[in-house]
Amino acid sequence: MEKRFTSDDLPLPDMLSAVGQGALQLPDFQRSWVWDDDHIRSLLASISLSYPIGAVMTLQTGNADVRFQPRPLEGAEPKPSSTEPELLLLDGQQRLTSLFLALKSPKPVKTRDARGAELHRHYYVDINKAIAGDADREEDAIVSVPADRVVRSDFGRKIDLTLTNREEEIDAEMFPLEIVLDHSATLDWQMAYAGPSPERQQKWKRFQEEIILPFNNYQIPTIRLAKATPKEAVCQVFEKVNTGGVTLTVFELLTATFAADVDADDFKLRDDWDKRSHELGKYGLLKRFPATSFLQIVSLLATYDRRRARRSEDSTDESLPTVSCKRRDVLRLALADYRAWADTAVEGLKQAVRFLHEERIYRPENLPYATQLVPLGAILGVVRDKADGYSGRQRLKRWFWCGALGEMYGGSVETRFAIDVQDCVAWIEDDGDVPRTVQAAQFQADRLLTLRTRRSAAYKAVHALQLQRGSRDFRTGVPIDVDAYFDLAVDIHHVFPMSWCRENRIAVDSADSVVNKTALGFKTSRVIGRNSPSEYLRRLEVDERIDRSQMDGFLRSHDIDPAAVREDSFERFFNRRFETLIDRIGMAMGKPVNRNPDR
Repeated sequence: MEKRFTSDDLPLPDMLSAVGQGALQLPDFQRSWVWDDDHIRSLLASISLSYPIGAVMTLQTGNADVRFQPRPLEGAEPKPSSTEPELLLLDGQQRLTSLFLALKSPKPVKTRDARGAELHRHYYVDINKAIAGDADREEDAIVSVPADRVVRSDFGRKIDLTLTNREEEIDAEMFPLEIVLDHSATLDWQMAYAGPSPERQQKWKRFQEEIILPFNNYQIPTIRLAKATPKEAVCQVFEKVNTGGVTLTVFELLTATFAADVDADDFKLRDDWDKRSHELGKYGLLKRFPATSFLQIVSLLATYDRRRARRSEDSTDESLPTVSCKRRDVLRLALADYRAWADTAVEGLKQAVRFLHEERIYRPENLPYATQLVPLGAILGVVRDKADGYSGRQRLKRWFWCGALGEMYGGSVETRFAIDVQDCVAWIEDDGDVPRTVQAAQFQADRLLTLRTRRSAAYKAVHALQLQRGSRDFRTGVPIDVDAYFDLAVDIHHVFPMSWCRENRIAVDSADSVVNKTALGFKTSRVIGRNSPSEYLRRLEVDERIDRSQMDGFLRSHDIDPAAVREDSFERFFNRRFETLIDRIGMAMGKPVNRNPDR
């Protein structure tokens, strides 16, 4: 079996030289991140003491299937600028960037202070403190100074130290670390510093042993991934070893992959997505829609199209391309695939918003499953206006509610996405078999008793179904459509307030279940407060001049029995609403709800 990686210790000077020459670069999915000044001084102190700083990981270039747009590490300016790297740095960006800028570049290191304010610093070693046996190397000997090499105090009014030239450095006995790996420059500095003075010569000898040699002899443990490492493995490895605290997504990898495409024409995936994300963000349900989810839709559309194109040929099912949006398949998207299907994905999502509004889902937090937007957007991208007719719409609704109420989209669901796209498109376009998600979905009647918070997809689904009844706000009588939903600041509230339920010894399981909750405007909820239904209904009728019969109509629009709540009969209200909600769920799923025979 071919070895997938090698490990070795590489000299620090050689590794930083490779950075400067462009032989070691970053894949463009690596995002910039700045270490603070304390981290950098600690890193330099660790090197000077020959302490371990952790391994770095690189990837050999040259794999035609794993092509990432490279870029030099910050501060590196290889000549020529188009130099192709031999290695890409997967882990260790912050350490090597900090070391390169501090030890190889005359430019100041871009960093920040403990409060996050941006700084630009040069790093020095205080010779006297470095060779003092009791000095703290990190706190005392390694010194950072401003970009102009002038240290000030008293809010800038007092100059404490100037290191703007060699004479000032030598006079202060402050050695610039930016030349520590340059033997010629270090020798010149040494000769100017020590001269004929026996005392200075003795200091330098100790300083060379304590500082110069440890930097020049330092070895960095390096893991090198083989050229043949597949792209999905690179993503997985990066997520496990990256010490920068930034999660690598398929979006980051494809950004670098597309940029390296010969047909890219300066195409930048991030810029393209920013435009599309802004467009989608105009729709409340699609605000902050994940880039990775968008790529999943593109993958579903591209792979579905390839499968459908091949189906017309003399091919068996086993030989047809697979419809998929798993990570490895998204990573295999070509730039041509993205360009061909990204617009369709956007249109599919826009149609999904219209569909969800029809189903009385208006805010992202009220989506039963945010993940269900992926297959929904792909399905609508394929069927287009065929989902607008009555039959197509009813089938799409049944699939959606079976997925939500059957709680079919928790956990890893990429396989279900692919099945849904194929099954639903065939069902809507060609009168195919009932989708497997619809067939498998079940709802247990007693599940209503355990639905208490928005963490449950079925909880949110039940409320959306209730709004489809044309529910009217108790105070205004306005039907809660998309406009009223936002105008009235509608949210979910208890019909029998929890405080009343506690006082009347109603079991918490019943009092706090979805059966005792409904959608009402903010001002209406203030009137309800801690009052019994009979009390707050009487108050609303008086204050808003609502006839009793009109209020009864408002209550029925929420599937609430007016007589039960006017008599403050929780049990009768609960049992009747429970049965009504079961009927609504069964109609939405197109199948009977499963009942416990003992209930």
